[in-house]
Amino acid sequence: MRFMHIADVHLGAAPDHGYVWSKDRGRELWETFRQCIADANEKKVDLLLIAGDLFHRQPEPRELKEVNYLFSTLPNTAVALIAGNHDYLAPGSPYQDYPWNENVVCLFSGECERVRLPDLKTEIYGFSYHQQEIPAPLYDNLAAEKSDYFKILLAHGGDARHIPLDREKLGKAGFDYIALGHIHKPQVFIRNLAMYAGALEPIDRDDTGPHGYIIGEVQRKKVKLSFVEKARRQYRKEEVLVTEEDTAFSVREKIAETVRLKGSQDTYQITLTGFRHPRFRPDVGEYLKCGRILEVADRTAPAFHVEELRQRYRGQMIGNYIDSFGSEPKNLIEQKALTYGLEALLYPEDR
Repeated sequence: MRFMHIADVHLGAAPDHGYVWSKDRGRELWETFRQCIADANEKKVDLLLIAGDLFHRQPEPRELKEVNYLFSTLPNTAVALIAGNHDYLAPGSPYQDYPWNENVVCLFSGECERVRLPDLKTEIYGFSYHQQEIPAPLYDNLAAEKSDYFKILLAHGGDARHIPLDREKLGKAGFDYIALGHIHKPQVFIRNLAMYAGALEPIDRDDTGPHGYIIGEVQRKKVKLSFVEKARRQYRKEEVLVTEEDTAFSVREKIAETVRLKGSQDTYQITLTGFRHPRFRPDVGEYLKCGRILEVADRTAPAFHVEELRQRYRGQMIGNYIDSFGSEPKNLIEQKALTYGLEALLYPEDR
């Protein structure tokens, strides 16, 4: 049996709201999901597991119709899904009574239920959110029933407000695979047993790194897992070093070169580091034009040659100010005070 495990697709989200590319990102979430369904056909997946937050909010009927159509293109694949904290089953939710295709199994109860798939000799356990937050550790007391079926738990959570998880208890619950959702970075929770698929596409600036889905191959109740990168874009946090010789144009070129080398399709948060010429101020607003850049943070400091200044201005106000710190600043606060003071004394017209 071969399965695909996805989670946190967040259809309906518009990542990077307020930026010119935000609307395109919303469409890309749908397109990546469509391609994921196509991959399931191409890879001859028997079972598609969706571990919550297929939608970013309560789905609209037209959105359910689109998703259901895509599920209908999987004639040889069973689909099992739960609702997470974003697409929880609110009263009157279109999720509740939607006429899904016959290959779709929804575990929409607020209490754990079990669905048997005899053709795959597989059992799926799970339940859905009926409110946005569930602080209780509801998975702690779950246990798979003894049988010769391959037993899968669909679960969504892992932090204090969304069903905290206990590794030891989950590991002893008798499941053969635990398909996790809610944490957006793909990662192992319990080796060879429980995995976070991560968000199919990153939707937040902290969702750095690759994103995609998990493929599982089951033989004799043992599962072999592999991660498949699928997302069109990544969020990247990059540092750009600034030196005394740099100018506004040279820093801009360094940022542009970073974007070219790492991937112009990706979205960036840039941090400027290093020591700049004291009279040079990075033009942060201009640097935002170098690509899909969310933010440029200036963490540079002016490159003052303190000992040289101490000797040059000995007996004068600047020299006395430097001497007040002793041979050198004792901590970061004193270092900042020295720097800000020298800027004010040496270049008052720049302030």
